[in-house]
Amino acid sequence: MKPVDINLAPFYKFAGEHVAIGIHAIDTKGKTVLYNKKMREIEGFDFEELADRSLLEMFRFDQSESTLLQVLQSGKPVFNVKQTYWNRKGQEITTINDTYAVFDNGKLIGAMELSRDITTLEKVIYQPLRKYEEPITFSTITAVSKSMKKVIATAEKAATAKLPVLLVGESGTGKELIAEAIHWAQSSDRQMYTLYCHGTDGSIIDQLGEDIEKMGDGTIYCERIDLLPLSLQEQLLEMAEERSRGNTYFIASVGDDPVELIASHKLLKDLYYFFSSMTIKVEPLRFRKEDILPFVNDYFSRHRMKVGSVVNGMDQEVTALLHAYDWPGNLKELELLLDEITSMLTTQETVTADMLPHHFKLKTDLKGAHQPEDFIVQSNTGLLPLEDYLFEAEMYYLQKAMDLHGGNVTKAAAALGMSRQNLQYRLRKIKKNEAQT
Repeated sequence: MKPVDINLAPFYKFAGEHVAIGIHAIDTKGKTVLYNKKMREIEGFDFEELADRSLLEMFRFDQSESTLLQVLQSGKPVFNVKQTYWNRKGQEITTINDTYAVFDNGKLIGAMELSRDITTLEKVIYQPLRKYEEPITFSTITAVSKSMKKVIATAEKAATAKLPVLLVGESGTGKELIAEAIHWAQSSDRQMYTLYCHGTDGSIIDQLGEDIEKMGDGTIYCERIDLLPLSLQEQLLEMAEERSRGNTYFIASVGDDPVELIASHKLLKDLYYFFSSMTIKVEPLRFRKEDILPFVNDYFSRHRMKVGSVVNGMDQEVTALLHAYDWPGNLKELELLLDEITSMLTTQETVTADMLPHHFKLKTDLKGAHQPEDFIVQSNTGLLPLEDYLFEAEMYYLQKAMDLHGGNVTKAAAALGMSRQNLQYRLRKIKKNEAQT
């Protein structure tokens, strides 16, 4: 019986999109040619954002730090490499990677990396802010605005009182920095445990209790307890009540008003009562923009000490752009932007507008180009031709959708009720029109 002659490409494509490992392949120029669903989930990019762009353009690392580029250069595979890095969403991700050189008839055509996401296996980690390479103290935290000075003052009182603390604030506002500062203000010789509640299951909470039992008392920071199912919130409360009788100190955070979270059945009332002995609200960065420039200066100072760079500030145009932007991702978004900028610096002392990443320029251009009231016809103004007016309105609305969804074409298209291909076509049309004007 002869084998059935069928096209295997759809089968390979299906398998690639449904396996539980991330797959990322590049060609000999370092450009992405394959980027499966799991890898998109891990790193937060869409394939369209990576296609035809080199790896070094999209990710903040040196060539020597990329196993894909190492294998592309050597032609030899590397196995079981553990990498911890910050993805596009500002989340710390840990993967175990196997990376292979890809040959076609003996000729090297690229490299492929298979990544196993083990972040959930390391939900309980110690001193989670290793990015700063030293303990976070209250003096480390940028606090120029009145609201942040109040936060620090209250946190210092909390450290002295040693009562459970609830930190309230949007993602990226720096709640984890405050939690660690409270910990170090209390003790420099005790361990800090961090429970990342997003995606946590009951076994992780059990593991946390076992680790405390083995390694001794310390501080437990439960990040975003409102992301836990109510059943696991009950389990966490039981563990917290039991451990708090000893010398274990608890801090937790939520991403919204706790009263509203309770009303919407996202937060267990008894768990809120346990943590609410002292509640500290951290304002979004858009409400305390006077903290932006001091934070940038602190960042550049750390960068100079760490890598010996000479960067010492930004020009007036960049400063104005940073202050005009709303920062939906708060301090974390600002820090990731600075990471991206400094990764491209060589001998520059001042950051200028041409050094800003393209995606940030698009966001700031959007803010300055049109406001909603621009599309209301004023009685004393001249009229545009209808076709021009509708084009500008469409351009504003599509770019606003892209901005709201962090440049993710798939999510923006879904929100607009159109196909991804349709949205891509319209965006290309807008870019072509801008290039001609």
